[in-house]
Amino acid sequence: MESFDLRGRRAAITGGSRGFGFAVATAFARAGADVMLSARDERELEKAARALGRDFPAVRVEWCAGDVSNDADVAALAERAERAFGHIDVLVCNAGIYGPKGPIENVDFGEWSRALEINVNGVVLCARRFAAQLRASERGKVVILSGGGATKPMPYLSAYAASKAAAVRFGETLAEEWREHGIDVNMVAPGALNTRLLDEVLAAGPAAVGDAFYAASLKQKAEGGAPLERGADLCAYLASRASDGVTGKLISAIWDPWERFSELREALAASDVYTLRRIVPEDRKLPW
Repeated sequence: MESFDLRGRRAAITGGSRGFGFAVATAFARAGADVMLSARDERELEKAARALGRDFPAVRVEWCAGDVSNDADVAALAERAERAFGHIDVLVCNAGIYGPKGPIENVDFGEWSRALEINVNGVVLCARRFAAQLRASERGKVVILSGGGATKPMPYLSAYAASKAAAVRFGETLAEEWREHGIDVNMVAPGALNTRLLDEVLAAGPAAVGDAFYAASLKQKAEGGAPLERGADLCAYLASRASDGVTGKLISAIWDPWERFSELREALAASDVYTLRRIVPEDRKLPW
């Protein structure tokens, strides 16, 4: 487990009170990191923090309720982290929602915009407010959750798909901006998870999300989905010093050989693999 050694590291995790965010917090605490949890539901957040503190008494667990799309709340989170830890070394931008479900001409535009405020602006605001602390770290790390919407169309979930693609391209851009400061920025696709987001899809039904996606979601529910621990372990690796120099990549926890990235560091840095890009005719051996 040397790759996941986070002793002495301090992390802020948004959306950390349940689901995948809590799985990440658990993996970090198990690896020795002090953690600052953030979420909107204060009761759920305090419950999660107490559970981590009970299970991992050797690490420090703090929490701060707030909305990542509200700059004042994000500023308060950053200030709380600075008071508690001096600075953070790792920022995990996990907070996110699906947004409205249905044809674009029918969904409520206010809800559509709200999804982008949380999924995109929430990442940007956290990056801005934690920038100074990450630069104060010996090696800062940012992990942005992408989800499947970043790499393929998602009919009837257009706000989610658009926002996740935007968050990934922002992360790729941020990786270049912060390269000179020794901060690694990566995006994680944890796989199809059986969390509250899946429950939302099933509750919405095929009329809202489409027959194909609903059927796939039913199958996922029945089969158990991707293990939360796999994606959480990838986040722990990206938070650790073992991943130094791996930056600007969108990484699948399920499909990509991320355990070998340390030995592939130079090849990764020189390549556009694991990035968003346009497919041109030559890529498909077409003579256009």
